Amino acid sequence: MKKDLHPKDYRFVVFQDVSCDYSFLTRSTINTKDTIKWKDGKEYPLYKMDISSKSHPYFTGQQNLVDTAGRIEKFNQKYNLEDSKTSESKDSDTNSAQDS
Repeated sequence: MKKDLHPKDYRFVVFQDVSCDYSFLTRSTINTKDTIKWKDGKEYPLYKMDISSKSHPYFTGQQNLVDTAGRIEKFNQKYNLEDSKTSESKDSDTNSAQDS
């Protein structure tokens, strides 16, 4: 077996699903800046995530639409794109102008 293959800095980390306020404590090597006081009174590093098994539709059996970051708007702003609603209304205005 290869030596020094696995990381040695495993520590307890709290993972928090911000969409459904669910959190769990496990061991991980993830780097975090935030900390949280856990149920046992100790303070642990905190990692915030958007989706976990408690909020993912595959595991819950129901669709939860949570757009926490406004992903579509951020994408459109990043690439200087117009909203599809705005472009559709412009297209209909252009078509009506051409008809007359």
